[in-house]
Amino acid sequence: MTGDMDEFWVFGYGSLMWNPGFDYVERAVATLNGYRRALCVRSWVHRGTEEKPGLVLGLDRGGSCRGMAFRVELAKFDQVVDYLRERELVTNVYLERTLPVMLPDRRRVQALTYICDRAHNQYAGGLDVLEAAAVVDTAVGRSGPNDAYVFNTVDHLREIGIRDHWLESVASEVRRLRAPA
Repeated sequence: MTGDMDEFWVFGYGSLMWNPGFDYVERAVATLNGYRRALCVRSWVHRGTEEKPGLVLGLDRGGSCRGMAFRVELAKFDQVVDYLRERELVTNVYLERTLPVMLPDRRRVQALTYICDRAHNQYAGGLDVLEAAAVVDTAVGRSGPNDAYVFNTVDHLREIGIRDHWLESVASEVRRLRAPA
């Protein structure tokens, strides 16, 4: 990835949407085609451990994903990329890519984003709602319980007008698992 561009955009699909951790000059809900948001990454640090992994979001192949695009000042390119690499590439389960996203005004911009590496041993694609909920229900990592991550994500997505029915189903199933019999 090089800094020789007219604009610098970052695409977020999980916690980056409401907690980017960097300054930006513009933000907009955006659509990335060819990838979907999924609980497809085993978390060994933030929401689980190697012994008892949690699940966090990744972009997996297929479908499309509505998320948040942030335009960052070009002068902050190196600083923001360094920050994102430190945040996202802790165990190298994500691959850094620049991909086209569509903004609400129909502009198509190139945005830095992180997709899951299907060849990485933390990849957990193909889980159904019940399997994912069973993991999320009990995993805990350095950043707290896995369920809090999922509930928080669903709440924030709804606040910005994005529905993710699969993730909402996982959250509902976790709540069902905890309901008194």
